[in-house]
Amino acid sequence: MLELIKAIVLGLVEGITEFLPVSSTGHLIIVAALLDFGQSLRDTFIIFIQLGAVVAVVLFYWRDLWYQLTHFYRDRAVMRLWWAIGIAFLPAAIIGLLFGAAIKARLFSPIIVASALIAVGILFIVIEKRAANRPSSVTTQTMAQITLRQALVVGLSQLFAFIPGTSRSGASIIGGMLAGMNRKTATQFSFYLSIPTLGGATLYDLWENRDGLSNGDLGLLLVGAVISGVVAWWAIRWLLRYVSSNDFIPFGWYRILAGILVFILILSGVFS
Repeated sequence: MLELIKAIVLGLVEGITEFLPVSSTGHLIIVAALLDFGQSLRDTFIIFIQLGAVVAVVLFYWRDLWYQLTHFYRDRAVMRLWWAIGIAFLPAAIIGLLFGAAIKARLFSPIIVASALIAVGILFIVIEKRAANRPSSVTTQTMAQITLRQALVVGLSQLFAFIPGTSRSGASIIGGMLAGMNRKTATQFSFYLSIPTLGGATLYDLWENRDGLSNGDLGLLLVGAVISGVVAWWAIRWLLRYVSSNDFIPFGWYRILAGILVFILILSGVFS
């Protein structure tokens, strides 16, 4: 029962943080450590429950996705968008396949999370202030206008998300804004990009660890994924409304404060 409660808590954390630019993996590592969630299952659990967030994106955009699926070869704008998504996905897919296990073994630690939270928080504040001072640098107002060059910039930016605490959504949004997308377009593109990125990572990790999972583990994974999916749907809805009239500076300050708090917990001996 205690492990089930922990799985529910982690599902809530994943759902809230996956699409907000605050690092879901970083938050999950910290919360899992505080809850003393089983080390042998922790890393797989953190990856697997992202599947719920992927399902949330698909359900949120299902009308658009259905149109795109049925008009892929008839609508050049749809074909161009998914070429862009494919290009943005490719760098993470290659690096994940080649170095994913090594990255997970060496970087999944509270001190890395704290450092990345602070660094990317500062970067968000700098980029938002730059955008406010240089509005002419924003050239892309809709996803239909995204170029393949911009998609590649987003894909390369997303590589930084392999560092826990960076945030996949945060890295891709920053990449999109630096490439000339407005805030809402960069956020929407990040949502779409999560479908192959998170979906692929989840299925690959589950296959790689299939022999080490018991029926009880699978139950915990499914509970966490369902909870994260329900909460993530509402988080997507809220964030799209937020970015239509607000910037990401508050998230930058949140990240800095969260990183400082983690450092305090490390120094106080809460984390090893």
